[in-house]
Amino acid sequence: MTASTVAGITGGWSRRRVARTSDPWCLPDIRRTLQLCLASLWLFDGVLQLQPFMFTAAFGSEMIAPVAHGNPGVIAAGIAFSAREIARHPTLADGVFAGIQLVIAIGIAWRRSVKVALGLSVVWSLGVWWIGEGLGGVVAGTANPLTGAPGAVILYALLAVLLWPSDPDAEAPPSGDFVASRPIGAIPARLCWVVLWGSLGWFALQSPNRGSDDLGNKISAMAPGEPHWLSSLDLAVARDLAGRGLEVSIVMAVLFGVIGAGVLAPARVLRLVLVLAGAVAMVVWVVGEGFGGVFSGPSTDPNSGPLLILLTVAYWPLVAGGPAPVGAVVGGGANSAASGR
Repeated sequence: MTASTVAGITGGWSRRRVARTSDPWCLPDIRRTLQLCLASLWLFDGVLQLQPFMFTAAFGSEMIAPVAHGNPGVIAAGIAFSAREIARHPTLADGVFAGIQLVIAIGIAWRRSVKVALGLSVVWSLGVWWIGEGLGGVVAGTANPLTGAPGAVILYALLAVLLWPSDPDAEAPPSGDFVASRPIGAIPARLCWVVLWGSLGWFALQSPNRGSDDLGNKISAMAPGEPHWLSSLDLAVARDLAGRGLEVSIVMAVLFGVIGAGVLAPARVLRLVLVLAGAVAMVVWVVGEGFGGVFSGPSTDPNSGPLLILLTVAYWPLVAGGPAPVGAVVGGGANSAASGR
């Protein structure tokens, strides 16, 4: 091999290396940012699933089995069977559960596998909604919007559909369009929002939630085991709600109804409604869900609050002509944007 040949090879390798290392980093667009937030929540769920308690028989007998209560026979039978099998093989079962959630998180975070991971998350979410959450109490009549109804895991499935990757070469969305409308269309996306928040309003008016002390008792029951600042907040709210269950249920139903109908309003009004929805989701997460119980004992997820907040961002009206398909490119031009896709 001649010196000129060696120089040509090393020179070509150096140019390719420089080209690779000089490619600018591309800022993710809002859809990709929300996908990464969803991946982070799946990662957090997987880590929570690795808690020592989850590897014991109590995970099946104390966390899964009670979910069957109040559900129709077919649904309850599947939950009871799964609870028994988990209690018999807790280490294997929990290892599989944690592994699947971690795979989903990594798959969504890796751009090349995002579609497969989102599809897997839908299937897994539907299974967990049945076995792990008893359909969120929707069929049993115990669903409470203040404590996580209709079930956090079904919101994972909804977000997977609404955040499905869109064609990078598609035209920019018109003014007032939003991220959640791209995969399935604006009308179906708006319908999903109306059904979700409308159902929360309906659940608020159900008899288990409108008793004079029902809501206060549910909130005060979360205080044991929580940090002092959080338990004090829960007990204070519970005292304020004492004897006012019906009034609070009516207020919540009206509030959820307004948020649900707000998605049909013009973009200017919709933004105000989404700010309200985000604030309500935060209050529900802190006061009603106690941050998903992650501070008070074994918990498998942070509950529905963060997912509702993600949804509000996914429905935020976009400005005509933006954002760019892959986001603004730092230090590069058109070729850089193409490489980001």
